[in-house]
Amino acid sequence: MRKRSLEKLEYPRVVERLSGYASTYLGKAKIAELQPIEDKESIRRRLSETGEACRLLAKGGHPPLPSLEGMETLMALLGTGFVMSEQDFGHLAQFARSCEQLRQYMAAKRQDAPAVAGYGAAMHDLKPLREAIEACVDRGRIVDTASGELHKIRKKIRATEEKLQKKLESLMSKHSDSLQERIVSQRNGRYVLPVKRDFRKRVPGVALDESSSGQTVFVEPAELAGPQMELGELRLQESREETQILARLTGEAEGYGHELSVNLEAVGHYDFLFAKAKWGLSIGGTIPELSDDRVIELKEARHPLLPVKPVPLHIRVGDGYRSLLITGPNTGGKTVALKTAGLLVLLAQSGLLVPAAEGSRIGVFRSVEVDIGDGQSLDSSLSTFSSHLRNVKDILDHAGPATLVLLDELATGTDPGEGVGLAIAVLEELHRRGCVVMATTHFNEIKEYARKAEGFRNARMAFDEETLSPLYRLDMGEAGNSYAFVIASKLGIPTAIIERAGTIAGRLKDGRGSERTTIEPEGKRTPQSAGSRGTFRPSASQAERQAKSERAKQELSERWKVGDVVFVPHLRKPGVVFRLPDERGDMIVQVQKEKIKINHKRIRRYIDKKHLYPGEDYDLDIVFETVENRKKRHLMGKRHVDGLTIERPPEL
Repeated sequence: MRKRSLEKLEYPRVVERLSGYASTYLGKAKIAELQPIEDKESIRRRLSETGEACRLLAKGGHPPLPSLEGMETLMALLGTGFVMSEQDFGHLAQFARSCEQLRQYMAAKRQDAPAVAGYGAAMHDLKPLREAIEACVDRGRIVDTASGELHKIRKKIRATEEKLQKKLESLMSKHSDSLQERIVSQRNGRYVLPVKRDFRKRVPGVALDESSSGQTVFVEPAELAGPQMELGELRLQESREETQILARLTGEAEGYGHELSVNLEAVGHYDFLFAKAKWGLSIGGTIPELSDDRVIELKEARHPLLPVKPVPLHIRVGDGYRSLLITGPNTGGKTVALKTAGLLVLLAQSGLLVPAAEGSRIGVFRSVEVDIGDGQSLDSSLSTFSSHLRNVKDILDHAGPATLVLLDELATGTDPGEGVGLAIAVLEELHRRGCVVMATTHFNEIKEYARKAEGFRNARMAFDEETLSPLYRLDMGEAGNSYAFVIASKLGIPTAIIERAGTIAGRLKDGRGSERTTIEPEGKRTPQSAGSRGTFRPSASQAERQAKSERAKQELSERWKVGDVVFVPHLRKPGVVFRLPDERGDMIVQVQKEKIKINHKRIRRYIDKKHLYPGEDYDLDIVFETVENRKKRHLMGKRHVDGLTIERPPEL
């Protein structure tokens, strides 16, 4: 799978969330490397393992996974000549002990989860290594019995220390009047007495230090010099023997290098596997059936990354058709349907459960190619249409019979007639190559093509005409519309205008693509038809231009809304749409307090109106009118006031 498609479908976000369920560095590393695979049997095996792990967790099982504390550094140094420390052996003994517990746990689960338990059976027994470590190291310290020589040395050390303590007590009593206080301290590992400076000569010995005030001198009594030298030599012998013991243990650990690597791999896989299971349970996931003919049938499918509880979708592509055209109004969920289908395919091919009902089927694809979103930014001069074309060209370079193609908003950003033609040609080519295609569109010509063409099927996102709200339900086998006239009527556009719009839209639909397109301008009658229903009929070329102009204007009005915030690159400032584009594409934008006329091609979308204002009935005069004029208008609405006027700037 290509990185671009994975990012468009938010696959990295799934990996990030999955990593949060892992507890070891090896488990997290495996999750970071997760990619969809193509081999069907490998996918089935991974899904089956994830399902077994889910069942264990659902029954209350909690596998005793080792923490792997210190193991990453330890394994990196093993075999390099580095002598491991007491702390290292403490981590190694804990790992060996945890591996024993994990093997025992998995052996008990062999009947419930045979595939998952199999990894535990493959782990090596590290008990001999653990026992060797515990015989020498306990709670971070080498024990006396680690070797016979160490036992003898430490016995001598204790005897010498007892002799020194008795000697120190005797000296403190003998020189009590000369001491600053009756306490024994150490300097550089040697015992000293705190002698008052004025009585320094009364205590024979070597001054090793003095206090910051200079009033106390720390003296090593001459009588202690011999025993202290003996103790120092014994300490060196102890250190050498401890090093030999640690070196011997390191050699034993290196002899288990292969076994340690195998067990670490198993622990990392278990962490990875149970992280997948925990995430699968959190999203209510199931194991889909892998279809042999690349049919996608998702029942009650839900996008796992939506911040709110999604409405389940039923999506089906296959069984006599390989291309599905999804229609419906803006914000109706068309794009989410595409992303849901694409992401769930990627999840299944990664061995992850999918948030869909039992009985869902998913095909296995070599690649998933995506054109969702126009990829524009404020610092880019690439138009929406050019961006789509670049993506489509890239898809055509890679698409083949094992490819799932997801195309959002076909034919947008250019002349509708040419855009529709290009979109249908692309769909035909993808179908010819054997691709499975899901695409969204607003254009009736594409819907009609899908209705008639073999291998194509329509579907629509359901819409409540009474409440003007999307239902986020995908109805298969039906083509929807943008509900422009319904929405316009509900929002108070006069009935006469809506009826006229319906007439124009119907005539354009009937005439588009033919040699003659007839539009009946209101109020214009030819002399021959005065008083009759005859009308002015433009020539074919005039009609085509007029139809093209109407289509362009309609598309622009659908793209822009009064109140949208846009960015004007040549001014390097944002503005607010005050008047929608005319037939030439010129619109009026308020930049700060000034209204300017500018072509829609010279601005960039910044923030949609729906994200800025409380509702559709929000009074945009608050944005465009001065406070003074708003007060005047409010007063005029109450009563007539002589001499009160509102001056509006001339039209641009």
